[in-house]
Amino acid sequence: MSIYIREVLNLLIEGKISLEEAEEKLKSTGIKEVGKIAKLDIYRHTRAGIPEVVNAENKSPQDFAKLMIEIAKKNSAAIATRVDKEKIVALKKALPKNYQLETNQLARTAVIRSKKAKRIKTGGKIGILTAGTSDIPVAEEARVIAEEMGCEVFTAYDVGVAGLHRLFPPLEDMVKQSIDALVVVAGMEGALPSVVAGLVDIPVIGVPTSTGYGMGGKGEAALLAMLQSCSPGLAICNIDNGYMAATIAVKIANKIAKARLAH
Repeated sequence: MSIYIREVLNLLIEGKISLEEAEEKLKSTGIKEVGKIAKLDIYRHTRAGIPEVVNAENKSPQDFAKLMIEIAKKNSAAIATRVDKEKIVALKKALPKNYQLETNQLARTAVIRSKKAKRIKTGGKIGILTAGTSDIPVAEEARVIAEEMGCEVFTAYDVGVAGLHRLFPPLEDMVKQSIDALVVVAGMEGALPSVVAGLVDIPVIGVPTSTGYGMGGKGEAALLAMLQSCSPGLAICNIDNGYMAATIAVKIANKIAKARLAH
């Protein structure tokens, strides 16, 4: 639940505002209009379990910085994907003093957070595997998103089918950790998610990447191979979409974590 919603509810409980006033405040702040460029879905996390994340592509550095700061003001933190150096510079210049910036150049992500705010911990556990080192940027995008959503993340990179013996020790460790969902990232022929899904009783989210040669080498071959998998329990995301894989895994993991706490 966002800080603002808690404030409104506390005011209502303390009798400082009426029920009608509280309802009006919550209605009026569900969408935050930023000039003519955006209508921010401020309370998406409360409704859907995942906050609005800014896709930095095709935005001017100035507009990008403005959107990030507006989200952070309402939710104490803001997350962005597909961030380049120019946008990081703009964000640094515009960042209020009471906020801090975290960037991951490999993942192309940026997170700003109030210095008073702490990252949530839900108890959800996610594993992330890559077939090769070229797949790591997509996996890192997924890792950053999952951790910002409160999950503990276990990673093992470069464990693909060209040397399948590399897979078993880290996969066994993840199973022992009782992870709730697995994100498996692979390019070329995209075989690793199918292999993993056939070995574990854990939901697997496959992510094809745009690595490879010649025909199908931009991720199409990996995507089609995953879509044609005969391994049960395998869901597929679009090419290079580590963000979407993370959100699916997070929803699974956080739901399971909530059930664990209930028992």
